[in-house]
Amino acid sequence: MSPATTIHSPWRDAWKRLRRDRAAMVGLIVVAFMVAASLFAPLIAPYDPNTQDLEIQLSGPSSQHLFGTDDKGRDLLSRVLHGGRVSWMVGFLATTVSIVIGVTWGAVAAFVGGKVDNLMMRIVDVLYTIPFLFLAILFMVVARTMREEAGWEINELYLVFIAIGAVSWLTVSRIVRGEVLSIREREFVQAAHALGLSRTRVLFRHVVPNLMGVVIVYSSLTVPRVMLEESFLSFLGLGVQPPDASWGSLAAIGAEVINPVHSYWWLILFPGAALAITLFGLNFLGDGLRDALDPRLRK
Repeated sequence: MSPATTIHSPWRDAWKRLRRDRAAMVGLIVVAFMVAASLFAPLIAPYDPNTQDLEIQLSGPSSQHLFGTDDKGRDLLSRVLHGGRVSWMVGFLATTVSIVIGVTWGAVAAFVGGKVDNLMMRIVDVLYTIPFLFLAILFMVVARTMREEAGWEINELYLVFIAIGAVSWLTVSRIVRGEVLSIREREFVQAAHALGLSRTRVLFRHVVPNLMGVVIVYSSLTVPRVMLEESFLSFLGLGVQPPDASWGSLAAIGAEVINPVHSYWWLILFPGAALAITLFGLNFLGDGLRDALDPRLRK
């Protein structure tokens, strides 16, 4: 009998490469810690994030309030922990929206090809010329108007992540298109066509599943960008609205309170630090995933 042959899983090989990347592992630990802190905020937050006490408003960090209090006397540590839940939710859901739209658009364009591909990618080119901020504001205004006219009871938070996701899919559509142009020429795809399978079935059963590595890498790099975009919109008053709070909206509130006479530095420092630490962790992890899943690195 021949000796047993070891079968190498590409995912197992990718995990081994990822574990050897120290920066990526540090990023993974940071992300896991920040996610856990936000997820278990109701259990570890010392106070209710919405409880107001005007007698201690704008108090600096102390043993009772480690991050200080805001302009309404609310404990900032509790606000930051709960705000992380909103920031993560916006990051994950907006990324999901952009991935679904981008993968579908890019895959269909490349797989169908011809005039359809040309038309769909010209639309992407046109949208690329429009600033992200303008598209996001336009989407938010139109969505709010439709909600009011139709009487829909849609939470403002849902509009935020849908708006960001709906205008953040352009890059992934181009990346996916390039991958599909390569995949559609491979033997297993040609064999599926030879068996008489429909184009739709070949696309979603044989082509799209092979995009998983690209999707994972792009998703890991999109989440921090989306979280940063939400923070920017919150600074402009277009992002998360009260009573919900995200790291971006908390920093925006702090920026409104700070003035030349009184520097309430903790109002911006702690929400900003939470966001910055998370973004660094996600970017380190995303870079590691990109290197680990890059087929060119496989032996």
